Amino acid sequence: MGKQELTLEIVEPEAFHDFMEVMSDYAPQVEHLVCQLGFGDTDAAQIDQLFRLLHSIKGDASMCQVRFVVPFVHSLESLLERLRSGEVSYEDSIGDVMLLVMDRLGLALDALENHELLDDLQLPLLMRALSQVAECPVGELLQRCQQLVEQITGIPLHVIESETPADAAAQLSQGDLAFFRILALQFEQRLPQFQGRTERNLELALEASRQAPGMVDDRQLEAAVYMHDIGMMLLPESFWLKVGRMSESERRQMAEHPGWAAGLLERMPAWADAARIVAQHHEMPDGKGYPHGLHGEEICSGALILALVDAFEAVTLKHSHRGLRHSMMRAIAEINASERQFDPFWLARFNQVIRMRLAACAKRPPGD
Repeated sequence: MGKQELTLEIVEPEAFHDFMEVMSDYAPQVEHLVCQLGFGDTDAAQIDQLFRLLHSIKGDASMCQVRFVVPFVHSLESLLERLRSGEVSYEDSIGDVMLLVMDRLGLALDALENHELLDDLQLPLLMRALSQVAECPVGELLQRCQQLVEQITGIPLHVIESETPADAAAQLSQGDLAFFRILALQFEQRLPQFQGRTERNLELALEASRQAPGMVDDRQLEAAVYMHDIGMMLLPESFWLKVGRMSESERRQMAEHPGWAAGLLERMPAWADAARIVAQHHEMPDGKGYPHGLHGEEICSGALILALVDAFEAVTLKHSHRGLRHSMMRAIAEINASERQFDPFWLARFNQVIRMRLAACAKRPPGD
């Protein structure tokens, strides 16, 4: 395929809206079929169905003049044709490429609809790498797929040796932490989707913190993980897994919830640092967070870590139907595509934690 220019504009607003609607139907179907391939279901009928879906997306994109979508989907068709012909066998790295491309196209369409910048999505780089993958020799294909995902997401997929984290040296205030943990577990019980989130978030936060030893007190961070969403219990359940945009009234209510939990901790002198972490965990380095619009170094390190953990948990939960590995890939890719929302120092260390987790997933036998 020759070099193609990416025309990132809405030519016909009504046609663009029509394409957004059909993509909302096509994208979940593509995702489902790719995930089925990843679970070991590689029969020819499913591969043919996936090919037909991609061909329909390409045709509708061309008809609706959403031209930048066409070369991406064409390259995916070329890649899939190599599976259909038996030239190559399916591996997870091929599915990673397909999901990554569909994810980036979805994010790009949303950004265009909302008149937002697309720079962080690295679409020209993705297009060049994808074209090379689709046309590379068979013996290089899987390696090229892996390299593409690593290049775009910044997350190496190869197995990485990890050091055993040192045991926490600080003496914990067990009574308070046990109480905070009970509150967190009570919040978990409110929705089936929340089961296990407390342990997941705690492990992830501590692993990230230990990438830069001594910068964050593990005891304070643990308390903050337990308490950071307690304020959400005072909001209607409809807020908890909100899909779509919030009204201005809902935004104001949402902006208050960190302060409610932080206020509880502030009344306990031993947990002043945890209170600060909770109060600031929705702040952003660019000043666009809430509740106070803090900038850069005004935000404590614990809050910067918790912001990453919170975002990762939310996206992983949203895409849990993909399976552990693919939902993690989606979450870390989305976080890195929104890197301006997160502190670069802690984002680099968080990426390292996810690298190690993906490496652990790669070692597990299929079906575990």
